[in-house]
Amino acid sequence: MPAQIAILIGPKGRGSNMRAIAEACASGTVDAQVRTVISPVDGTPAVEWARSYGLKVQIVPKGEGEAAGLMAALEGADVLCLAGFLRLLPAEVLQGMLVLNIHPALLPKFGGKGMYGMHVHEAVIAASERESGCSVHRVTEVYDEGEIVLQMKCPVFPDDTPERLAARVLDLEHRAYPEAIGRIIHG
Repeated sequence: MPAQIAILIGPKGRGSNMRAIAEACASGTVDAQVRTVISPVDGTPAVEWARSYGLKVQIVPKGEGEAAGLMAALEGADVLCLAGFLRLLPAEVLQGMLVLNIHPALLPKFGGKGMYGMHVHEAVIAASERESGCSVHRVTEVYDEGEIVLQMKCPVFPDDTPERLAARVLDLEHRAYPEAIGRIIHG
């Protein structure tokens, strides 16, 4: 039986990493199956895409009861992949299973609380870095400090804008996340 993946998405993201994971599983690139997509809110473009693709969607609102709701939604999953989920997870979730996240920079640089989206790419450019990329890492109780599973790199050009750099990094993310999941599943 293929590994069972749950994907926890955020309330505002595009869902592009969720799509990359789902499509890699559906094509057989990753020997896994998306068991469920979990979102804190209903009706987002990412939730609607997941439903249109035939994925099971579960809504687990933020707040009281969230930890129990997440644990129930994760039943039967082997791996939890965060995709645009920007909050720390309850300890029960972290203790109960393997959790992965993707970050739009080469950790350990440019990680931590508040380092997401364009903030990361602006910081990379402001620091005059010559390369950037993405990092798939294990999730711990501290933002972006878990063991790195896989990194992919791209150049930062002298005339880059945060938007252009973000587009290059996002292309890498769509390749790196499925590859990292495959590595984890197959040891």
